[in-house]
Amino acid sequence: MNVAPASAAVVYSEKLWPNVWIWIVVVGISGAGILILAPISMLAGYLAAVGIFLLIAILLLTSTPRIEVTEDTVQVGRANIERRFVGSVEGFRGDDATAQRGTRLNGLAYLCIRGWIGPVVKIDITDETDRTPYWLASTRRPEKLVAVLTGRPPQSAS
Repeated sequence: MNVAPASAAVVYSEKLWPNVWIWIVVVGISGAGILILAPISMLAGYLAAVGIFLLIAILLLTSTPRIEVTEDTVQVGRANIERRFVGSVEGFRGDDATAQRGTRLNGLAYLCIRGWIGPVVKIDITDETDRTPYWLASTRRPEKLVAVLTGRPPQSAS
């Protein structure tokens, strides 16, 4: 794994932030802190709710992966590879994306999947020294990522 030089121009960047419904769930879980500790003290309940919310928010935000493509490298989450080792690239939506994450998944594939993002991109790896056959990554813009990695204009979503 190589790190991109600071001077490499970024041609694609995406941060896989949690969706709004994830934050609604976090608020609901935090609210449970009030219900659990209210019989003891309302203040303790409110403090627990704030603490739980802050803890989960920090965990979500610090674990949010980035997809970044430069002229020389591709980074998906913690994985980095030189673009010369990128083979075919395909984007999937709907049932096809679900199948890629499930029944069609190779156990040796590198995964950077977020449950709140439906579409995925499959990036074949051609490095013979790497046992990983492909990367499978969640993305909100699969057509654009495929276009950047293949050099072809984006195809419309199906």
